[in-house]
Amino acid sequence: MNYNIALIKGDGIGPEISKEAVKVLKAIEKIYGHNFEINEVCGAGDAVDKFGNPIPTETLDVCIESDAVLIGNIGGSKWNNEPLDKKPVKAILKIRKALNVTSNLRPITLNQNLREFSPLKESIISKGIDILVVRDLAGSVICGEKRLGVGEFGRECSDLEYYNEEIVKRSANRAFRAASTRRNLVSSVDKSNVLASSMLWKEVVNETSINYPDVKVKHHLVDTAAMEVILNPEKFDVIVTTNMFGDILADELSQITGTACMLPSAELDVNGKGLFTPNQLHHPDESIIGMDKANPIGLISSVALMLRYSFNLHKEADIIERAIDLAIEKGYRTEDIFSKGTKLIGTQMMGNVICDCINELSSVNKIAI
Repeated sequence: MNYNIALIKGDGIGPEISKEAVKVLKAIEKIYGHNFEINEVCGAGDAVDKFGNPIPTETLDVCIESDAVLIGNIGGSKWNNEPLDKKPVKAILKIRKALNVTSNLRPITLNQNLREFSPLKESIISKGIDILVVRDLAGSVICGEKRLGVGEFGRECSDLEYYNEEIVKRSANRAFRAASTRRNLVSSVDKSNVLASSMLWKEVVNETSINYPDVKVKHHLVDTAAMEVILNPEKFDVIVTTNMFGDILADELSQITGTACMLPSAELDVNGKGLFTPNQLHHPDESIIGMDKANPIGLISSVALMLRYSFNLHKEADIIERAIDLAIEKGYRTEDIFSKGTKLIGTQMMGNVICDCINELSSVNKIAI
């Protein structure tokens, strides 16, 4: 099969980890006989520097025409003083709008070989952490109407918190479908005790749940949920929530694993097409840029999500995830997850090791091809 992928290498450590993600795609390509046509385009901070525009028209056109979009880390302190329309993050927002993506999937998992890095007590993490956050991307104040002006008390501004039932249904349906293949529990997070938009959110989630009789739905206020996911993460299966609340909760959850740089992210339209980035898209360690120290596993894991959701290549996605686990089991570590007794390697070597593990798994038929 032939697949067209638009690649924005990104800023900071983005080009380094993107190189390893492409390396893994090539390994899969060779084993399974696919053809991944990777079209590298300029976007984010790199495009701001070169063109004064985070997402040139030519780049956006390639993203729209591709089967999926892969993006490394974007932004950094270099662009902190740029106006809003020239900040690197605008590239993501415009691609989301152009592709009409509706939901962000953020798997939050704790690798048992890396439990020591979690800030939580052993009594909590021993129960495991395996949560899928389904975050709406079409509504909330992030996408709502924005107003600036001068009022009675000087300068003022507002961001409209907007939702309609169709927006809510899209993410609710994706959450319920995901839960039906996991542990049959959806936790819906809102602020329905004070926000009209959250009242609608809760109503539509309940209406949608009727179509999934085997899946239990539980409602949480966002402030309570923020505490519960730390105290009892094992009680959560799939979390579905609004754009703003999901943005915050997903980052909170990634940090309780202690290995946020290993986590992926997928942003999908209703048909599965979308963009794929590392979970920590905006938060890389700038002190390691260009030093072959960055952990590429987050973006490599996102490649697995791309194969699964956009291309329906489940076996190929599975073998990447198994290969990542095998590399960790063998003791290979980048600096951020290194501990005494393990093998310290760099970004490029981690990509090589994961490719070797893919070949090993395929050659001994541990995963059917």
